[in-house]
Order: sequence, then C-alpha cells, then structure tokens
Amino acid sequence: MTSDAHPLADRARRLATDLLAPAAERVDQEGLPAGHIRAVRESGLLGLNAPVEYGGSAAPSAVGRETAEILAGACCSTWFVITQHYTPVKLLVDAPPPVRERLLRPLARGELLAGIAYAHVRAFPRVPVRAVPERGGWRFEGTVPWYTGWGLNDVMLLAGVTDDAEVVFAFAEAREQPGLRPSPPLRLAALSATRTVTLELDGLWLSGDAVVLRTPRERFALVDRPRNTNASPAVFGVARAALALLDEAPGAEAAGTARSLRARLEEVREQAYALWDHPVPHERVEERLALKTRAYDLMRDATTAAVVAGGGRSLDLAGRAQRLAREGMFLLVQGQTAEVRRFHLGHLGG
Repeated sequence: MTSDAHPLADRARRLATDLLAPAAERVDQEGLPAGHIRAVRESGLLGLNAPVEYGGSAAPSAVGRETAEILAGACCSTWFVITQHYTPVKLLVDAPPPVRERLLRPLARGELLAGIAYAHVRAFPRVPVRAVPERGGWRFEGTVPWYTGWGLNDVMLLAGVTDDAEVVFAFAEAREQPGLRPSPPLRLAALSATRTVTLELDGLWLSGDAVVLRTPRERFALVDRPRNTNASPAVFGVARAALALLDEAPGAEAAGTARSLRARLEEVREQAYALWDHPVPHERVEERLALKTRAYDLMRDATTAAVVAGGGRSLDLAGRAQRLAREGMFLLVQGQTAEVRRFHLGHLGG
C-alpha cells in the first residue's frame, strides 16, 4: 500500500481540507483552538507510529512523511504541536514496563497528547537542564528554552544531563507544579499559535518509574543526528502549499514558475526520502545536508513566488502567501543544530 492510499494519509487529507486549511489564517493570528487538537485525537493520527497491540497503526515511515506534508501544508501550527507527540511514543515502545504500560496505550489511542522538552540537550557541552539522582528518582534543574503546546499537551517528555554526561528522559505532567513554572506564551514571528513557552525547572522531582531512557550523551547525539540532517517533510508540505497558491494566480508567468519549481521540488523530495529510508541513518551526512539545504532553497523560492504573485494583497495578515512565507522562515531554524547551521550558511555563502 502506498502512502497516498493509506487510510491515515486519507484522514489527514480530509482533516486538512475540511478544517485546518480553511482556518489557518485565523489560527495563525488567534491561536490554536482545542477543537483542532480534538479533531486530531479523533482522527487516529496520534497513533500513527504506535504498535497495533497498543491501539496504534504502526504505519510505515513513508506514511508518516506524507501525513506530515499534508498537515504542515494546511496549518503548520497544528502540525508542529502534534509532531511533538511521535518521539515520546517511539521511545515508549522499548521503555521499562512501568512507564510503557502506563502511557503507551493512551498516547497511541489519542487519549493523551505528548510534548517534548529535550532539544536543549543538543547544546552540550552547555547543559541548560541538569538531572540529579535523588530519593530513588531524579531532580531536574535549569531552563527549557522552548516548549511547544503548553495548555494543549497532557504530558511531556523531559530530558536532563547528569554530571557524568548521561541523558535522562522522563515523563512529567504538562502543567504548572512544584519545581515547574511556565513563562507566558512567547510572541514569535511565526507559529505563535503553538503556545510555545519557556519552562523554569527549580527542583522538579520525578520518580524512577517515570524514566523512559538513560543513555550516554554521545549515543543520544548519534541517534539524534538524522532528525536534523534529513530534509523535513514539513518543508515540502509548505512548499507544495505555496505552489498550489501560485497555480491560482493569473498569467502564464505564474504557471510557468509553478511548473519549474514543482519539478525541482519533486526531484529533491524523491532523493531526500530515499536517504530517509537508507538502512544506516547516520551515514551519508553531507549528502543529506545538501538535499536539506536545496529543499530550503526551493521552499523559499516557492513562498516568495506566492508573495510576488499576490502583490500588495500578500501583506495582509489574512493572506495565505505571507503566512506560508513566515512558516517557511520558522522551518529554516526548526530543530537546527550547530552542524546544520554551519552547512546552511556555507551553502548560502556560495
């Protein structure tokens, strides 16, 4: 079964067409409503990568990429909140029984929505969040610079680094509590609707049964590297949405530009996804980064073309072209590491 024919891809497409895309400009300005999250929960998409025996769909990775493209192209804010959910689900599959049996089924069935608070681990040797063993559990101290989905998520996957450079991943309730205090929602140039906050951790204690994984920091970096060196499906989703908007513009020039950009985008997409499926995910890094930056270029060209075709109307905050252009700007730095930044800047410098 191809990703296009998979029931989850079909559900994502209906959700995007019927709900997400028509409301995307309003959501961008007013915030992500609980109704969007409820619709995602009911769609079964939160169980996309979860085992069937726990109520999930165990869909192939190609289906995950396709649904990400569809949702990001329709409403990048909605996509970004729910995409946080999939890493906690994946980690729970091999987690110790107490935390796995408590959380995997409700997460797979959409009864709970998970967020993530571990991107700061990539800043090592700087340690924004420290994990300290205490009373049979772990105490977390420091600052999580970015946490997405506050007030929408039920639980979060939190990570801290020990004095021995071990990364400790554990689940916490996504609510204000002793040792955990959120900032007001951050005002962002794009995706402010995602209810992104900073979390201050001042002695948050989590029991040993909340721990999902303990791993050396070097091992985390190796496993984490493909997440950042591969081209994001969301980039292709936003680019495709911009090209669809360009298709609607009058004039032969707009149509010709759309055809040219679409052909190049599909070529890069095919090559990038072939590397996604490579049996050794941390190999061929230079090639992955080259395709990632080419995808960025094409997304930027597509969103710019949509803005140009729309003329002055593109500056209206109710206009789709400027929203897609700002979402594209967000994707340029989403999940960025020092390695990705160096390569991208080198590419832009010619």
